[in-house]
Amino acid sequence: LKRVRSSSVLTCHFIFHIRIRFPRVMPAFHTMNTMKSAASASASAPRALRAPAAPRARSGARTIIAQASPSSHGKPIAKAATVASESAVNMETASPEALRAKLQEFGRREYVVHDTPIDAMPRLSQVLDNGVQLFVKRDDLLPLAGGGSKTRKLDYVMQEALDQGADVIVTSGAVQSNHCRLTASAAAREGIECHLVLEERVPGSYDVAAGGNNYTFDLLHAERHAAGLGEVPKVQDELVAKLEAEGKKVYVIPGGASNPLGSVGYARAALEIVEYAEENGPFDAIVTCSGSGGTHSGMLAGLRAAGDQTPVYGISVRFDEKTQKERIHAQYVEVAKLFGNDAPIDDVIIRDDQVGPGYSLPTENMEEALELMACHESILLDPVYTAKGFAGLVAMVREGAFPEGSKVLFLHTGGAPSLYHYRTLRH
Repeated sequence: LKRVRSSSVLTCHFIFHIRIRFPRVMPAFHTMNTMKSAASASASAPRALRAPAAPRARSGARTIIAQASPSSHGKPIAKAATVASESAVNMETASPEALRAKLQEFGRREYVVHDTPIDAMPRLSQVLDNGVQLFVKRDDLLPLAGGGSKTRKLDYVMQEALDQGADVIVTSGAVQSNHCRLTASAAAREGIECHLVLEERVPGSYDVAAGGNNYTFDLLHAERHAAGLGEVPKVQDELVAKLEAEGKKVYVIPGGASNPLGSVGYARAALEIVEYAEENGPFDAIVTCSGSGGTHSGMLAGLRAAGDQTPVYGISVRFDEKTQKERIHAQYVEVAKLFGNDAPIDDVIIRDDQVGPGYSLPTENMEEALELMACHESILLDPVYTAKGFAGLVAMVREGAFPEGSKVLFLHTGGAPSLYHYRTLRH
């Protein structure tokens, strides 16, 4: 309703009665209204919108493809555009109802039973003082030990593991991996064995006696296996062969649970955001960390499947812009197939200006973001992912990437348990 011009009194009156009497009509109206608003803004937007491609048939395929994780570093990119190109989705079928129905086709463990809150951040909005209204989606409050984004992905991949009769879970991550913590938590909840291959991405960073997530691995009775940088495939293959030789049925979850099935968890999160926007007004942008890629690609696929064209900005925490864009787009293509959508590469917006000297290595911007969120909103971030992601959002607000009055949502993907392992620059 806020988007309707004040002069269109009759239209407002009509829509009000539709909203009250026929609430299911509103998602379709919201989709059309969003498209019209985007079209009217194209003349002044930094990046022009593309016309949608011809509709394509829906696909019910369920292809599980783990994504590779190449490593590279590069220079920060220029200010990102504030308008995403329009996805070439099947606009005749893209709607919240269509996405909701499609999601019902995927089995899950139901670790996630409630929508996570979306909260305004008035104090931080005032401190940054640039006319941008900041909001946060609290996926750090998700279930399983310590919460975080991987709970949504494990909801689906653990169901597949159990459907296949697995009695052992093997996965991999960094030495303070949030994904490994939550995978070990899910395995403990299901009563099955769990093995973690921990990659030392920074020389000398692995300590078997370390706190943070590493401490929880032991509490959850997960077995740890150390691997040097780039050695995960070798160590993991040898481990799987050993376990299978013992007569165990092994299910391997890729790093971050970032395969198409896992990413469905974030298509479901996208539906939560779309439903919130129907009641409270749309967001102008969504900002998230961009790491292993399942969160970023799943969010894009879900929004577009719901007919929502909100741009999603991914703040890279490890790779340069070009590398990360290619990685996310490859995953986005596979996830979008599950919903019968195309995945235009222009949908993938990456900033790499917060990577700093490397993955998990501290920066001054990260430390500032960590403290800004803590002292003004009483929300804890982690130094590896969410603090760098939020630092990217802070930088965008300060450089004027969002027009005054914009509503911007930060996706808090969790990670606070690792905070107690790291020291900030100041200390």
